[in-house]
Amino acid sequence: MDKIKVAVNGAAGKMGRHVISAIAGCRDLELTGAVDLVEVGVDAGKLAGREPLGVTVTANLAELLQQGETDVLVDFTTPMAIMKNIELALSQRVTPVVGTTGISEKDLDRIQSWVSRYKTGAIIAPNFALGAILMMKLAQVCARFFPQVEIIELHHNGKIDAPSGTAIKTAQLIAAARREQPPRPESLEKIPGTRGGNLEGIQIHSVRLPGLIAHQQVIFGGEGQTLTIKQDSLSRLSFMPGVLEAIRRAPTVKELVYGMENLLEL
Repeated sequence: MDKIKVAVNGAAGKMGRHVISAIAGCRDLELTGAVDLVEVGVDAGKLAGREPLGVTVTANLAELLQQGETDVLVDFTTPMAIMKNIELALSQRVTPVVGTTGISEKDLDRIQSWVSRYKTGAIIAPNFALGAILMMKLAQVCARFFPQVEIIELHHNGKIDAPSGTAIKTAQLIAAARREQPPRPESLEKIPGTRGGNLEGIQIHSVRLPGLIAHQQVIFGGEGQTLTIKQDSLSRLSFMPGVLEAIRRAPTVKELVYGMENLLEL
């Protein structure tokens, strides 16, 4: 069986290094490219703490993809660059597997248009951790019985966008599953923003602190009781099984898949 050829964009970042290491440990995957604006010329294996892989970091994503040696592009970069990266990958008939967050509903519409134009699929995942995926699905089920809910998401202080893509996706799933729209309680904010952001009547609170990785609580409230679903990613290794699963499925994906729960058919 031919190996799936994978390039990693954001190779020098913390997630990129973990992805490179995970790919290097798989017999059915081959790292064919590593892209970043820093560590250019460094062997990707060295970045990942492994033996040299014979793939050096380049700063030119377009040039790499035009070589035609890539089946899947894994992207963990920034919200400011992600849309350009996705369009570039799709235009070269390379399937993007995207963990970069900050993608809006309008952005998803644009990605869908590119998927249709280039007849190439795309996988966009707010979170690759299996626990987080199950958390979102459980929240969707609970929303049928507990319509009043708030979300607290906590991430490391290097995360730029807020709220997280996971929190947004969770709120969207909850809103779609509600049987009724609960009344919104009156609120007098003595400090603006104290109650957090609001998405379809769901309050979302974002915390950014050193020492954190990725954490979320979904707190439902009902008559005389609360129900809390909590997920913690204590290491970036928690994302790797999901990333590898997405890479392996990517070559057969012919549409836009938003959320790993859809890829895993939960």
